[in-house]
Amino acid sequence: MSTLQCGIVGLPNVGKSTLFNALSNAGIEAANYPFCTIEPNVGMVNVPDVRMDQLVELVQPERNIPTHVRFTDIAGLVSGASTGEGLGNKFLGHIRETQAILHVVRCHQDDDVIHVQGRVNPLDDIQTIETELALADLECIEKQLTKLKKQTKTGDPNAQALLNQLSMLHTTLQTQPLRRASLDSELIEYAHQLNLITIKPVLYVANIDEQPSQLAQQHLLEIEHYAHAESSEVISICAKIESEISTLDPEDKALFLADLGLEEPGLNRVIRSAYQLLKLRTFFTAGPQEVRAWTIQAGQPADQAAGVIHTDFQKGFIRAEVISYDDFITHEGERGAKEAGLWRLEGRDYIVQDGDIIYFRFNV
Repeated sequence: MSTLQCGIVGLPNVGKSTLFNALSNAGIEAANYPFCTIEPNVGMVNVPDVRMDQLVELVQPERNIPTHVRFTDIAGLVSGASTGEGLGNKFLGHIRETQAILHVVRCHQDDDVIHVQGRVNPLDDIQTIETELALADLECIEKQLTKLKKQTKTGDPNAQALLNQLSMLHTTLQTQPLRRASLDSELIEYAHQLNLITIKPVLYVANIDEQPSQLAQQHLLEIEHYAHAESSEVISICAKIESEISTLDPEDKALFLADLGLEEPGLNRVIRSAYQLLKLRTFFTAGPQEVRAWTIQAGQPADQAAGVIHTDFQKGFIRAEVISYDDFITHEGERGAKEAGLWRLEGRDYIVQDGDIIYFRFNV
């Protein structure tokens, strides 16, 4: 499957590029002025997965290859972006190309870092971004409405049905982003076909101080309340600290995390949540030469999962030999799982489960 990407958005100077640096170790510029990021920066980031570590420890392969997610750092949006303010049209176009949005919201006070609005107010910041994204979607819808109205005059019944759907989306956007609305599956599908931005799922990342103040904690609660209304997730991190952690070697990183009382960097939660947000799942292949994690869409059948490895696997699919991750670990590998009767033969319609260890049989 083609790699799906998660776009990092927010107002200027909220910590987007600092977060991206930490995610990708790309070392891009993260300067204290608006529009530092003009062209989007793209990073392929390995997904931390303890299951992978345990498989490698058990199988002892010659090499291991984790799965990954693609992050795109998109320049900061400002009020008026939908009409071109601050190169807004270009930036909005970059957001349309992503499948999910990671919205960074500033919750920390720092007199040395300019806030484009002159004060820290996370909910106002979110509303500024949401308004610009909604206006961009409205412009897209209105262009489509003009075309469809012309088509309906020719008596095209499909055009009239689409016009009705589009009108409903237009009405909804007058009051809220599409993802916050109660839309039927047909409208949701149509919104995705139009590549509307406000239908995309969102993960909010609250960028907090190392020692959050009481005000910052209140800001965080406000964001969580807002996100809950649309069933979105909120993760709080200190982007500055995460950026520092990401540059350390493994031994120093472990000591630094221990000093902070953490088991893992906060970035790990961000990466895993972004992976889930994109509705991605992982299956594994495991053998003495290689343990590898493979990315598929949730709900994908076995023959399509085989095609992720190689198109020949899908074309000549015979069967999938499957062991669940828990059974593989509990019974110390393939042999133990087979002896316990936990090795299964599945056909092409089997829906691959997250964590399955699979060996595909095929013939071409």
